[in-house]
Amino acid sequence: MSARVLIVDDEEIVVRSCLRILEGGGYELEGVHSGAEALRKIEERHYDVIILDIMMPQMDGLEVLQRVKETHPDIDVIMITGLSQIETAVKAMKLGAFDYLPKPFDPDELTLVVRRARERRQLMQENLNLKQELSSKYRFQNIIGASPPMQQVYRLIAQCAPTNSTVLITGESGTGKELIARAIHFNSLRKDKPFVAVDCNSLSETLLESELFGHIKGSFTGATGNKRGMFEVAEGGTLFLDEIGNISSSTQAKLLRVLQEREFRAVGDTRVQTANIRLLTATNKDLKAMVAAGTFRDDLYYRINVFPIRMPALRERRDDIPALAFHFLNEFRRELGKDVSEFSEDAMSALMTYDWPGNVRELENTVHRAMILATGKVIRQAHLANIAGTPLRHHLDVPRTGEELKQLKKAAREKSVEDIEKLFVIEALKRNEWNVTRSAEQTGMQRANFQALMKKHDIRVRGTAHDPGEPGSA
Repeated sequence: MSARVLIVDDEEIVVRSCLRILEGGGYELEGVHSGAEALRKIEERHYDVIILDIMMPQMDGLEVLQRVKETHPDIDVIMITGLSQIETAVKAMKLGAFDYLPKPFDPDELTLVVRRARERRQLMQENLNLKQELSSKYRFQNIIGASPPMQQVYRLIAQCAPTNSTVLITGESGTGKELIARAIHFNSLRKDKPFVAVDCNSLSETLLESELFGHIKGSFTGATGNKRGMFEVAEGGTLFLDEIGNISSSTQAKLLRVLQEREFRAVGDTRVQTANIRLLTATNKDLKAMVAAGTFRDDLYYRINVFPIRMPALRERRDDIPALAFHFLNEFRRELGKDVSEFSEDAMSALMTYDWPGNVRELENTVHRAMILATGKVIRQAHLANIAGTPLRHHLDVPRTGEELKQLKKAAREKSVEDIEKLFVIEALKRNEWNVTRSAEQTGMQRANFQALMKKHDIRVRGTAHDPGEPGSA
């Protein structure tokens, strides 16, 4: 969209000159001859840039500038000033003017300063859009999963996000702990400040301390200059320490001091710095057991475990697997440019019955690999060779007698039939935009029988019969 520029000067010749210089530059241009007229204009429509003369009768440029900035602080104002009014122009800059042009100015000067104002505005809008995109991406409502365990996670995020409490997120590797941390940040009062993530598992003790607290030149071998630590970088925002169970006892002690005193020192420095951050931590280890074993400080554990959130393993929320699988399918379809839009029943059954030791991350990688292998529109079981044939573990001993084998085979058959029934219902609902009546009619079933299958497998649609909404389970 072209930028709207308003030129305000009581001299007609100046207004005409500015219009002539800027025409053809991709701007929507207008000119007025008084401050009062300019204020009326900006109430009627939006302007990106105002070129404003300082010396005007009735209402001078400084008064117009002040009133514009009070009501429309996003408009960039360029002041036009005589050579004897430089001090006044400096005052205008303090009131929020973008720049000033001393008279007489040449066409190139005016073109350049207006272009700079336009580019600055575009950059600010891009940054705003990026922040809004990030905030939208990490709204906890957008995290995939409607199962009861995930509903509990959503409730906890909603409760803790608006506070400044320290949060400990636990769960197996690959469950999405960092995603939860980002959701907490982008739904908090600190969302416009930095979110800084540090992987405590990937750095040695010395490097981790330098990463967290910074260092000064010469503090250790290889420290060739000063370096800001993440506590400083995250000032005012959120610091996320992933795999906190891997930090050394020395680093634990320093971290505890920061949490207690809200201050820290860079490695090798004597200067004390304050830390205004919110701390979120995550681990796949049992910190309570580590405290009992003496490998993790109990005082630090109680400091970081103010508000615990446990991320369930994927095998604990199997109902979310179809939604996650289709989410990744759509992501990789765009990335790879392939027209793959479905899973075969056998493929979905394999996804549903696999135990997923690598959790959501493993599911994502599996779908990615299958998308690469797929040659048609459908992902088939053959494309899931890395997981196909791996049975669901029912936590039963290996059968020792023929009777036990018979019972186990019966249970496996029943489980397979249940999986197919569930997929049958879900796919029918998807094809009919989650309308139960149309789904039953299309499958040739009585509505009551179709609903009985939905109830059996805890498949629900939110909303009314006229507005079914999205699927969910609770």
